[in-house]
Amino acid sequence: MGVILLEALLALALLLFIVWWTMFAGRKRGEPPAPPPSGEQGPSTAPDHATPPTPSQPPHEPPQ
Repeated sequence: MGVILLEALLALALLLFIVWWTMFAGRKRGEPPAPPPSGEQGPSTAPDHATPPTPSQPPHEPPQ
């Protein structure tokens, strides 16, 4: 009975350690910057040119 209780306590301790580690480890450089409000424009991460279709992706054709 004592061995089962000890095993259960060790499993609970391991679970709590894993939860604590993932919740409170934090990020190395802090939180990412907040996105700008919808009225303002932030730096654009979109490419300046459109990506050409790949061979597996045929060009878009309008419906007839």
